[in-house]
Amino acid sequence: MAPTTAPGRPQRGFGILAALLCVALIGIYLMEVGTLWSLQVQRTKEAQLLRHGDAIREAIRSYAMADGGGGYPTRLEDLLVDPRVPYPRHHLRALYPDPMTGGDWLLITGPEGEIYGVNSSATGVPLKQQGFPPQDASFAMKSSYQEWKFTHYPSSGRMRR
Repeated sequence: MAPTTAPGRPQRGFGILAALLCVALIGIYLMEVGTLWSLQVQRTKEAQLLRHGDAIREAIRSYAMADGGGGYPTRLEDLLVDPRVPYPRHHLRALYPDPMTGGDWLLITGPEGEIYGVNSSATGVPLKQQGFPPQDASFAMKSSYQEWKFTHYPSSGRMRR
């Protein structure tokens, strides 16, 4: 004999079914929120990558152009305090970590170890594919953050990527 809630009516379990349906809907909603959250975090990291990479590129350019083009740094720390002069000269405020990895940048160096630029070691595919400022226009349609190279080369004194 089946249990009953009222005389003559068997239990049907609709309450449990409704609770399971609510749990499933909440799970689907939280999955969507998680996806949106991770995309927002990636966009924020990309924006930081562009700001910090541009700041380092500008510091390398400033270092190279100081005192009539006295060479390129051999360490990123040289951008914080220029070792070529006896007084404090700062080309960069801080050594920013790579925003995509939280670690060190990959250095783009010349034959004698001089630093011409940096790029991220992250292998992910960028969300931003177009709409870059002119100095970063070559970043459009790249398949990896490693292809976003923030450089200043000595050949013509202008920025290339």
